[in-house]
Amino acid sequence: MHTRTVFFVSDGTGITAETFGNAVLAQFEIKPRHVRLPFTDTVDKAHQAVRRINHTAEVEGLRPIVFTTLANMDVLEVIETGCKGMLLDMFGTFVRPLEIELAMKSNHRIGRFSDVSKSKEYNARIQAIDFSLAHDDGQSNRDLDNADVILVGVSRSGKTPTSLYLAMQHGLKAANYPLIPEDFERRQLPPALMPHRKKIFGLTIQPERLSEIRNERRPNSRYASIENCRHEVSEAEAMMRRAGIRWLSTTTKSIEEIATTILQELRPERLTY
Repeated sequence: MHTRTVFFVSDGTGITAETFGNAVLAQFEIKPRHVRLPFTDTVDKAHQAVRRINHTAEVEGLRPIVFTTLANMDVLEVIETGCKGMLLDMFGTFVRPLEIELAMKSNHRIGRFSDVSKSKEYNARIQAIDFSLAHDDGQSNRDLDNADVILVGVSRSGKTPTSLYLAMQHGLKAANYPLIPEDFERRQLPPALMPHRKKIFGLTIQPERLSEIRNERRPNSRYASIENCRHEVSEAEAMMRRAGIRWLSTTTKSIEEIATTILQELRPERLTY
C-alpha cells in the first residue's frame, strides 16, 4: 500500500524532476505512488494537471507532493494558484536565486533535450550509444582507438549495463569484453586490448552473487556452479592485478555508483551530463 501520491510535472520529459524528487524521497521510509505528467507545456495541460492533483487530494485525504520543472511562467502560475498539493518548484528554488546571484536571466529552456537537431552533445550521446552497442561483449575490435573506456570482467559481472549507462548518461564510447577461460589459460588480456591498456577498467563480483545471477540464466549448469564462478573470479582478479588494471567489485554497487567510480578513476576528456 502506497503512503503518499507524488506528481512529477514538467514541460519536458520530466527526467530532471523525477531524478531530483526520487533522491529527496529516498531519505524517507515511504512507498510513494508515482504519477508522471511530462510535456505539460500549455495552460490547458496545466489545468488538466491541477484537476488530477486536486482529485487525488480529495480521494486520498492527503496533500499530494508535487515536484515541478516548468520553464513557462504561465503554465507554472496555473499550477501554483490552483494546485492543492505540496508544491516543490525546482526552478523557483534554484534558478531564480541564481539569476539574482549571477545578475543575469536564465534562458528558460524547456527540457534537457530541447531542439536536439542542433545539439552537439545530444548527437555525441547517440553516437556513443551506437558505439557501445557495436562493441558489446567483445563483438568488435574495430575502432577501439576511439573508445573512451573499455570494461573487462567475467560474464555477468555488470559490463553491459554499465557500458550503456556511460553512453546514455555521459556520452562516453564504452566497449566491453568478457574474460573467458582461453584468456585465463594464456594468463593475458585479450590481444586486441593490449594496445589500449590505459583505457581499461575491470569489474569483478563475489562468486556467490555471480552464481546466483548465472543460475537465473542457465540453471544447474557448470557455467553457473559456485566452483566455476570462484575459479573465474579468482583468475580474472589475478589477471587484472598482473596487468595493473584498476578494478572494483560490483556486488553491492548500483550502476550509477560503478559509473561514477570509473569516471573518477579514468577522467576521460569527453564527459557530458
